Amino acid sequence: MIIYNITVKIQNDIHDEWMSWMIQKHIPEVMKTGCFIQNEMAKVLVDDTDGLTYSIQYRCESMDELNKYFAAFAPKLQSEHSERFTDKFVAFRTLLELI
Repeated sequence: MIIYNITVKIQNDIHDEWMSWMIQKHIPEVMKTGCFIQNEMAKVLVDDTDGLTYSIQYRCESMDELNKYFAAFAPKLQSEHSERFTDKFVAFRTLLELI
């Protein structure tokens, strides 16, 4: 099992809009791709006055499924996020393998 983890720090002034958009639109669209079998979102517990940080994790059965997502779906979905929240977030991605 592969975990595709995206850690996002979102600025306070856009937080509520971002959270609603993630829960109502973005995460459901990622899941509709059929590449993932499960998702979770967790708040990262850090003291930071200029934003909140979250870990969004998507689980897939194999690297083949993840590569399918990267090739067919990720560019559009990531672009939508970047355009909507330009200069309001920082993000990094991590791949994990459950053992």
